[in-house]
Amino acid sequence: MAGCRSWVFFYTVCAVSVFGANAEIKVSTPVGKLFTYELMRETFQNDFEPLSKLYAGRLYDDPMIFKCNRQNYPDLPEWLRFTQRQPYDNGFLYGTPTSAGKHIIEIYAVNKRSYETARHILVIRVTAQDMLPYQAEFFIKLREIERVLPSSVQDEIKQDLQKLWNTEALEIVNITNALDRGGRVPLPLAGHFEGVYVKVGSEEYFSDCLLRVLTPEHQKQCTAGARVKSPGGCNFCRIPSNCITWCKTELFDLKKQEPTPPAPTMGSGILEDGGDFDPPESPPSRDYFPDYIVTVIVPLILAIILCLLLAYIMYGRREGVAKRNARTNQIQLYHHYTIHDNTDELRNMAGNRGAPPPLSTLPMFNSRTLERAPPPRYDSPVPLIMAQHDPYCETLPRK
Repeated sequence: MAGCRSWVFFYTVCAVSVFGANAEIKVSTPVGKLFTYELMRETFQNDFEPLSKLYAGRLYDDPMIFKCNRQNYPDLPEWLRFTQRQPYDNGFLYGTPTSAGKHIIEIYAVNKRSYETARHILVIRVTAQDMLPYQAEFFIKLREIERVLPSSVQDEIKQDLQKLWNTEALEIVNITNALDRGGRVPLPLAGHFEGVYVKVGSEEYFSDCLLRVLTPEHQKQCTAGARVKSPGGCNFCRIPSNCITWCKTELFDLKKQEPTPPAPTMGSGILEDGGDFDPPESPPSRDYFPDYIVTVIVPLILAIILCLLLAYIMYGRREGVAKRNARTNQIQLYHHYTIHDNTDELRNMAGNRGAPPPLSTLPMFNSRTLERAPPPRYDSPVPLIMAQHDPYCETLPRK
């Protein structure tokens, strides 16, 4: 009986681990208000290691990465965004819906230790609701999007803005990363943050502190680039990292929207009678000969002049071979011809492998008389090469 109960418990745990991973999570949110859903790593960790936690008592804290998309689509809805900074951090789905409807989001968690995958389905029902008429957007410089999305931090910011607005009927409409609004990536140093934009809305009109943003004096200071401090009695941030930047504060009054233009009136679709058709006169004739001279004749003349100048430099300024040889020293000419003769001889030898060795490589060879003499004998182990008598050598200048 005990064994049967253990097997029933085992099958129950397996069923929960299999079917619980694909269970639907249903949430609802109204139109025009911030929606935030935190993807907890602990929840998916229980899906990866259910048996080892129950029987072996092992507790893991694995790094995970999340991938979210709309069901049967490769991306998320246009109003929904996802962020996760590090594999050891929780992920966040956040955004402000603009229209009512139903969205089915598939959430995949990949365990970076075991490379297992878990899948959850999130069903978001967006209900219709009127937009808050008075909205204000604030820029918080010393914050990042992942540190603002938790509900506890949102409550802290909301409490400070309630004191600033002088009302408790305040709702957070949207939170946007400053990088998505064209901000620059901060330096990877301590004290540098990306910054976030927080938009809130209310049914009540703006307070006096918020209306000071619209004064010409305040706008003049912000345009001049001066560091504008909070107006007197309007600094309500308890935590320094939640203080707003006054020059980037904007107010929106949705009740003062511009009226829509009237719809165009529909006519009969038949043009009114305007008389006979009077075609326009033909354009006056134009003389294209000056354009032809500028575009064709002038470049052609320049090309001919350049060709003549190049021909004169290449042919008219060159000296002949005889004139060059007459100006060259005879010893240098003889050396030059000897090099050419030896080159031709080596080429002939390369073409015919059975040719005799070149005369220039024979011992005691006289290049002038083509005579060869037996090598003399010396007592020393290294014989010295004796210069042969060459009548041409007597004509060489001696130093």
